[in-house]
Amino acid sequence: MSSIIKVNTVQDTDGNNIINENANTITIGASGDTISIPSGATLANNGTATGFASIDWQSTVKTANFTAAAGEGYFINTSGGAFEVDLPGSPSVGDTIEFVDFSRSFGTNNLTLDQGSNKFQSQIASTKKPVLSTDGQNIRIVYSGSVQGWIPTTDDDVEYFTNPTRDIEYLCVAGGGSGAGGDGGGGGAGGFLTNFGGTAIGLTPGTAYTVTVGGGGSGVPGNPKTQGNSGGNSVLSGTGITTITSVGGGGAGSSLDGIRNGLAGGSGGGGGGSGSGGSGTSGQGNDGAAGAGGGGGGAGEAGNTDGSGHGGDGLSNAITGAATFYGGGGGGSPSPASPSYPGGDGGGGDAVVGGANSNNATSNLGGGSGGGNDGTIGNGGSGVVILRVLTSEYPGTTTGSPTVTTDGSHKVIKFTGSGSYTA
Repeated sequence: MSSIIKVNTVQDTDGNNIINENANTITIGASGDTISIPSGATLANNGTATGFASIDWQSTVKTANFTAAAGEGYFINTSGGAFEVDLPGSPSVGDTIEFVDFSRSFGTNNLTLDQGSNKFQSQIASTKKPVLSTDGQNIRIVYSGSVQGWIPTTDDDVEYFTNPTRDIEYLCVAGGGSGAGGDGGGGGAGGFLTNFGGTAIGLTPGTAYTVTVGGGGSGVPGNPKTQGNSGGNSVLSGTGITTITSVGGGGAGSSLDGIRNGLAGGSGGGGGGSGSGGSGTSGQGNDGAAGAGGGGGGAGEAGNTDGSGHGGDGLSNAITGAATFYGGGGGGSPSPASPSYPGGDGGGGDAVVGGANSNNATSNLGGGSGGGNDGTIGNGGSGVVILRVLTSEYPGTTTGSPTVTTDGSHKVIKFTGSGSYTA
């Protein structure tokens, strides 16, 4: 059985109104009272709420022109292009609307508000429409009446606290140095740097990163005796990362006084005559060997490690999906009658004897070229920069015409010449 109590007013024991009805208006409490909703309770509104400052946030993200409604908040995604929002045509004083840059793209693709014949900060649409043009911007507006119209009450560009990055792995190999003639040493391998299989570095989406691929040291004549040339640096640089610089391989020494020492580099060039080998760069390569026809240093070992005149071996890396050696030192040529000593694994050039011409080191492996005697000495091998990124995070924006291949769930971007990569 149900019961009904009919009263106009419910009061507490002190005579203060708790609930009062007057015609169709029901008042809860009195001025100065606090109405408390207990924890776990839900206050549901099935009608029209007035006098509240709450915003009804819309769950559908807006990606194209639409008409806004008073009391609503919108998540705005302009990543696909700029668009416009029409404000309500017949607003009431106190109407509030809020807009948030969902995709942090207002700076690139603006959001325009069209107030129509109403005003926005005293301006009608035919005079000037407000444009939101700052990434991360959010704005709340309230209608103040016909004089000023819509007025912003908040206008903030929120810091990107969780700025996402795209992880990449890299292999950066510099150009190898060239060998020298006249009992000349082998050229040093280009510096070798990689994080493949280790900790990835984060690149900022939309940012362009510069890739520089070092060239091999140019070849020299064996007669007159000439010191080998060092290779060029390979570099990966850009905003938000520590610049990665692989140092070019050192040129080799010849037997002529003043140019007998191998030059320092990523890996050092081999010495000529009684000269010393060039020093390698810590963490990138090894020293060239001393003495007549010293082998050039390689990324994996010093010159002459495998025997007199042998170029140092490079290092194997599988960033492309296939294990490949990079950074072999060039072989040295101790005397015109000596056998031809081999370059190191990883593109190092073999030495030659007598008047034979030395071959170029293998391109894009960063090896040093071999030494010789009276013949022309070949060029050091050019370097390479290789990036590896998840296919789902590969934007496809590059310059310099790198080769792009797929290895499992990753894209492999191989630069054999300078260019850029946009994350």
